Amino acid sequence: MRAFEYVVARDSGHAVALLAEHGSSAKVLAGGTDLLVELKSASHGPEVIVDISRVADLKGIAITDAGLSIGALVTHTEIMRSRVIGEMFPALADAAHTIGAVQTRNLGTLGGNLVTGVPSMDSGPTFVALEAVVTIVGPGARRQLPLAEFFAGPRKTILKPGELLAEILVPRKNLGKPAAFLKFGLRKGQALALVNAAVSLWIDSHELVFCEPRIALGAVAPTIMRAPQAEAWLEGRAITPEAMVEAGRIAAGEAKPISDFRASAAYRRDLVAVLTKRALEGACALARARLERDGQR
Repeated sequence: MRAFEYVVARDSGHAVALLAEHGSSAKVLAGGTDLLVELKSASHGPEVIVDISRVADLKGIAITDAGLSIGALVTHTEIMRSRVIGEMFPALADAAHTIGAVQTRNLGTLGGNLVTGVPSMDSGPTFVALEAVVTIVGPGARRQLPLAEFFAGPRKTILKPGELLAEILVPRKNLGKPAAFLKFGLRKGQALALVNAAVSLWIDSHELVFCEPRIALGAVAPTIMRAPQAEAWLEGRAITPEAMVEAGRIAAGEAKPISDFRASAAYRRDLVAVLTKRALEGACALARARLERDGQR
């Protein structure tokens, strides 16, 4: 590991200024769970480390006028322990629970996990299924875009030099939307996903049909992907086991998996079909439970 300068950012504005000053020679330190591994293995390390771990305006979980706001520095453990998330989106807590070991979840941040751009990440699919929006801060500018558009390719995002991911926002229209997340790996813990799948949906309490179903898949394309054909097929359709099986089959056809040393493309497609079906079942069960709780059935 080569020597580097270490600078602590006071707030997000200071962090952006530091990144603008040092350009491509700087790296951002949040939780450090990915960066420290990179520093130990890379032949050419950064000249400057900008530590944003103490930046208060990048932290916090809150319901705002815009929706559920989660700061980029919120850790996976904080997501698991959040009462707001547990009541409104237990799938987000389920996904956080599958990330690494306890130590990784305690230190690793949601923003850091998303910025890696790894197609098999566990944090991304549920947020994509909930149509989350990300807020990016840069020199003199602040912009928002759908999380699904944040990923540009394997380990690549659309972040420009000097920009930071600041916030992940589930829009107000989706607050409380029933969702489910499932992951399949080669072992129960501390494993990369062969496939992960997330589903969000509403249920029409009178017709008992799928409303606004959203399906997101990980580890089966260069980036986390939606399954729009499966979503369109489900929209307005009666909720039946057969419909869920067919949606899984359609989603498997939309996936673009590769074969590698962990699994074949064909096996991953089979997993997409199974996990999509099971995630639909889980989201529907949660939706029905909420309808009964609210006295709409």
